[in-house]
Amino acid sequence: MDAHSPENLYPYTVSRPIYSNPTFEEDNERQAREERTLRERLSRTCGCSGRQALKVVKGVFPVIDWLSRYPIREWLPSDVISGVSTGLVCSLQGLAYALLVSVAPVYGLYSAFFPILTYFLLGTSRHISVGPFPVTCLMVGSVVLTLAPDDHFLLPGNGTGVNGTEADGIVVDVEAMEAQRIMVASSMTVLVGLFQVVMGLLQVGFLVRYLSDPLVGGFTTAAAFHVLISQLKIVLSVPTNNHSGCFSILYTLIDVFTNIRQTNRADLVAGLLTIVIVMAVKEVNSKFRHKIPVPIPIEVIVTVVAAGISYATELESRYGASIVHSIPRGFAPAQPPNTELLWNILGSSFSTAVVGYAVAVSVAKVYAAKHDYTIDGNQELIAFGFSNVFCGCFSGFVASTALSRTAVQESTGGKSQVAGIISAVMVMIVILALGNLLEPLQKSVLAAIVIANLKGMFMQVTEVPTLWRQNRADCFIWLATCLASVVLGLDVGLLAGLVFEMGTVVVRTQFPACSTLGNIPGTNIYRNMKDYKNITEVPGIKIFKCNAPIYFANIDYFKERLRVTVGFDSVRVFKKRNKALKKIHKLIKKGKLRATETGEVVSEVSLGVDNKGFESEQDSGRESGQVEDGDWPVPEVEVRVDWALELPVRVSVPKVQIHSLVLDFSAVSFLDVVAVKSLRLVIKEFLRIGVNVYIAGCDDEIVRKMEALSFFDEEVTRDLLFLSVHDAILFIKLETANGSMQDAMVEGLSLMQDCKEPPPFTEEEDLIETYDNQHRAIHGLSN
Repeated sequence: MDAHSPENLYPYTVSRPIYSNPTFEEDNERQAREERTLRERLSRTCGCSGRQALKVVKGVFPVIDWLSRYPIREWLPSDVISGVSTGLVCSLQGLAYALLVSVAPVYGLYSAFFPILTYFLLGTSRHISVGPFPVTCLMVGSVVLTLAPDDHFLLPGNGTGVNGTEADGIVVDVEAMEAQRIMVASSMTVLVGLFQVVMGLLQVGFLVRYLSDPLVGGFTTAAAFHVLISQLKIVLSVPTNNHSGCFSILYTLIDVFTNIRQTNRADLVAGLLTIVIVMAVKEVNSKFRHKIPVPIPIEVIVTVVAAGISYATELESRYGASIVHSIPRGFAPAQPPNTELLWNILGSSFSTAVVGYAVAVSVAKVYAAKHDYTIDGNQELIAFGFSNVFCGCFSGFVASTALSRTAVQESTGGKSQVAGIISAVMVMIVILALGNLLEPLQKSVLAAIVIANLKGMFMQVTEVPTLWRQNRADCFIWLATCLASVVLGLDVGLLAGLVFEMGTVVVRTQFPACSTLGNIPGTNIYRNMKDYKNITEVPGIKIFKCNAPIYFANIDYFKERLRVTVGFDSVRVFKKRNKALKKIHKLIKKGKLRATETGEVVSEVSLGVDNKGFESEQDSGRESGQVEDGDWPVPEVEVRVDWALELPVRVSVPKVQIHSLVLDFSAVSFLDVVAVKSLRLVIKEFLRIGVNVYIAGCDDEIVRKMEALSFFDEEVTRDLLFLSVHDAILFIKLETANGSMQDAMVEGLSLMQDCKEPPPFTEEEDLIETYDNQHRAIHGLSN
């Protein structure tokens, strides 16, 4: 049964009065909102009771809430299996992602262990796997290479340089370089954590909403390109200089292709085989995920096999392969951050904090929606903040989450962060006991694992055609962010993308969609005249709708679209009418025009020589010769000028074909001071040429804003507000039928006033009008 077929359209009838806002508020007894004082708000917020204290403690430490209700028999076996599987993946990804930060692989293990401990206590997501994420690792690595490049650690002497190449008697102090780089990375991690904690305490997690999905998609795709190029040199094992910032990808590619002949074949073959095998098995895991109880841990298998082959065949000594070398057992001692570095990394740290949190919360929301629970965005900020501070103090780097690792934890049956703790135990076992077994592992294998895990990021490119069809503004945001991040670097690129995104929002609100509405016959429905055939315009009335907030940036555009809609400029009409009235008045005083008994102005010639139908004192005075020409007494009669007819004077007055204007504000959500002043002036401009203005569909908040900004006065009253467009149209029709509506086509002029018009506006409003006219005049000259 089709609900949209004509036979299934059921009519309904509603009987109610025509409501303006004042009458509606009076009939329904509008209540004034209770405004609490600052003291009352503080006492209510800071009040303490046993229940509130427990609620606060559970809010700060969510583990107290969920762990007390943890179903051990149902969840623990699944969490153990998931924790073991995820722990192995965490260990290998930690080793691999350390290459992105340009530090020794062991520090990647620390970064995969410490953040899990604090997130277990403070986090609200049950499923995300906390640890290194390629994008944030690369952002940290960019800062590391900027502040601690190879050039700062060159020593004179004979030997080999970086990557085993001859360095013309110059060698690199590897030990000092490693110490400085991990100091930069850990200090930045602490600063990132502090930013996140402060943002969480200030409850500003909503700021991440400004990172829209198209912006994040373009940024992460660009980050995937950066990761690919940074790992390409490791897979090929060719010497390159360290580059960061603008055009770093281009410079790195130039170095790679310049030294391509120095490629190590053993590393290249191992890397290519790893990429092919890992991607193929991951595809099998994805395709048969409903049939395979546990995904095949291909990264673990490939790493173990590659380490065994490298050890057995002595790839380093025989073929010059680049291997991990040393993975010391145990943990590094805690150390404070280097405060001297903090000022140099403020901007990069803040952007990394925002990106890391945005990615983590996005992944957490996906699994929270899937498993029907909620997460607290501000608490997540605090949890990741403390995790990064804790991790940075133990020589780790920035933690977030990775979709692939979280997918492993969830797909293997993980129910809670107990799986995270077990994965941390697995990482600790690798750190304390198994690390030395991975020392023969080729770095190209780790780089290949990183590259193989970039598939999901690169597949985001397929979203671009869809975005182009759905919303081109979002598509441009995606492309601009991606291009800027590739060319300018991740930090500057993210900022450029954010500025571009804000620019699109400003443009869309600065040039909003405005339309002329018409009525669907026989209904109270009003729609855009351009969209429907069966629609009519209400005679003598224009209905204008603006689909955006009205503020200082778009008020001029609003007024321009309104002029186009009504078909005339109210200011120009007023001035032209004044000019015509002055000329008519002058001609009447000179006796060249006459006013009939009804007040209509007629020419002396048009009356005819023998017409005696209207004889005034002016005629008798002329016959008796008592007055001179041009100084006739002014009759006490009101002259009526019909502006729709041809005027007896040579003044081109624009035609006004309407008597009422209805502004549909149902889509207006915000007004500022400039908009309120300009709107009041616009209404008065229409009122003084006889066009009544009504505002329909205002939300109560908009009405309160109007009242607060002194929108209403003696001329612009609250009576012009109506609940809906239909209420306003019915009111206008009733007023017109009753004859109380002023005719915009006819204007009276009392000759006894000697055409001295009162000032139409206050001094402030007159200045606004003058500025508006000057602005339009300058704009016209510029065109």
